[in-house]
Amino acid sequence: MSTRIGLPKSELVARTLEREIRDGRLLHGDQLDSEGGLMRRFSVSRNTVRRGLEILARQGLITTRTGIGSFVTYDGTTIDSNLGWTVALSHGEGAVETRLLGIARGSSQRAEARLGAGGSYLRIDRLRVCRKAGWGISLERSRLPWRDGFAPILTGGLQGGSLNATLAAIGLAAASGQEVVGVIPALSPVDAGIMARPAGAPMLRLERVTRTAEGDTLEYVESILDPTRFGLRIDF
Repeated sequence: MSTRIGLPKSELVARTLEREIRDGRLLHGDQLDSEGGLMRRFSVSRNTVRRGLEILARQGLITTRTGIGSFVTYDGTTIDSNLGWTVALSHGEGAVETRLLGIARGSSQRAEARLGAGGSYLRIDRLRVCRKAGWGISLERSRLPWRDGFAPILTGGLQGGSLNATLAAIGLAAASGQEVVGVIPALSPVDAGIMARPAGAPMLRLERVTRTAEGDTLEYVESILDPTRFGLRIDF
C-alpha cells in the first residue's frame, strides 16, 4: 500500500477498501477480510483497522456484525435516510427506486399526537421499491407543519425528487432532530397493499422529528421499514 503524506493510516485503509468496493472488486454481500487479515495486509494496528472500518460504515459502504465480521452493503444504489442513524443493510437484491405516492395539504392525526399541535400539514408520501422483487422496502409519510412557502410544492412537486433540496430552495433546513424506532408486529392490510407485501408481516417503524435552527418543527416522518433491509447504527 502506498503512503500519502498527511493522511492518517486509518483513512488510507478506508480509501483503499472504498476504491475496491466502488470498482466492483468487492461486491454487495461480500465479507471483508478479518481484522487480523487487514492488519497484516496494511501493516497497521487493530485500532487503525477498526477506525478505517468505521469510516466505511459511516459512508454506508459496509456493516459490521459483532462476532461475525464486516460485509459490503453498497450495491450501487443509495437509500436516502436524511438525518439520523437509519442505515440500509441491503441484504436483498436489486436496485431501488423511489416512487412519489402523493403531495397534498391536509390534517394528520399521527403528527398532531406526536407534536401536540393542530393545524394543516404538507403531506408527502413516498415508497421505495426493490425493482427486481417488485415489493416495497420502505413506506415514508412526511408531515410538515404548513408554511406559506409550501404552496408551490403542491403544483410543482419536489426538486429533483428530493425533499431536502426543495426545502433548501426556500431557505429551510433541519438543524436538529430525534428518531425513535419500534416494531410493527403485523403490517396492516392497507399498508401491505401499498407495499405489495403480505398483511401481517412484521416491520420496523421509525418516527423522526426535525427542527430548524430557531427550534421550530420542520418535519414529522413516519417510516415503515423492511427489517431485512434496514438496521440501526449509533455512533458514540
